[in-house]
Amino acid sequence: MISHYEELNSSEGRTWNVETAFQGAQERLLPILMTALVVALGLLPLLSAAKRPVEIEGPMAVVILGGLVTSTVLNLLVLPVLALRFANFAPRTS
Repeated sequence: MISHYEELNSSEGRTWNVETAFQGAQERLLPILMTALVVALGLLPLLSAAKRPVEIEGPMAVVILGGLVTSTVLNLLVLPVLALRFANFAPRTS
């Protein structure tokens, strides 16, 4: 996400503001969601093992899916807000 913000700033010449942060998050939304969905679908067989409480795979799949959801939310919502607050993407001069 940060490298995409830098790309918007340097190659497209956009100034760093709320609109740029929103556009960058909007453009990265589909790739991030597709990646998370593919991993979640890959974990479905492990999640079905959660019906047997003695196995370790089911709880492990639940923890991995929870981390996946958390990281997706952090990447799409929290990272742009933190980047707006603390990042400073100055236009590069050639």
